[in-house]
Amino acid sequence: MNYYTKGMNSMDTPKGILIVFSGFSGSGKGTVMKELINRYANQYALSISATTRAPREGEENGREYFFKTREEFEKMIEKNELIEYALYVENYYDTPKAYVDEQLAAGKDVILEIEIQGALKIKEMFPETLLMFVTPPDAQTLKERLVGRGTETAEVIEARLSRAFEESQGMEAYDYLIVNDTLDACVEQVHSIISNEHAKMSRNQEFINRIRDELKGFSKGE
Repeated sequence: MNYYTKGMNSMDTPKGILIVFSGFSGSGKGTVMKELINRYANQYALSISATTRAPREGEENGREYFFKTREEFEKMIEKNELIEYALYVENYYDTPKAYVDEQLAAGKDVILEIEIQGALKIKEMFPETLLMFVTPPDAQTLKERLVGRGTETAEVIEARLSRAFEESQGMEAYDYLIVNDTLDACVEQVHSIISNEHAKMSRNQEFINRIRDELKGFSKGE
């Protein structure tokens, strides 16, 4: 149970927080997200994005991504079924609307993994979105992680490192910097930040108004 809901009156149905994870390819953001959800399944929901890139070894359609053809993806754009979409290293990525709205209304914190261009679009549309940027402790570690995957050619790795430099120019637009050095410490740091976000005054105006009204009754001797 997160900090915000603990001890709250049952009449309150707090809305979840929309959280965007971005980071360099190879930063481990996907691993951090999955471990966060494994540990705190009752609090978080992972939004599964669609992409036109080919599945990597071990990935399954509907688990890591919904793998779409370019034609299928463009039809989703035409039907306005996406929160956002972006082109990254020659492939489309998107975020579907319906699932996100449903989970937030149910009080779940919804986590999206989106590159920086899409993240900033979402922040513009939904200002209360919490933006987290995941990075390894240094550039050499990033390169070693990309090479260690063994799933991409040298040319693709070079493109991803070049893209990482471009992405680094926008890091200051994010709310929190998450350095993924040790997975366990990183996951607990992220969970603590999100839990604390629930206690912010700006996210609790409905509760503040209700208890203020209740106290007003006491001040009149009611």
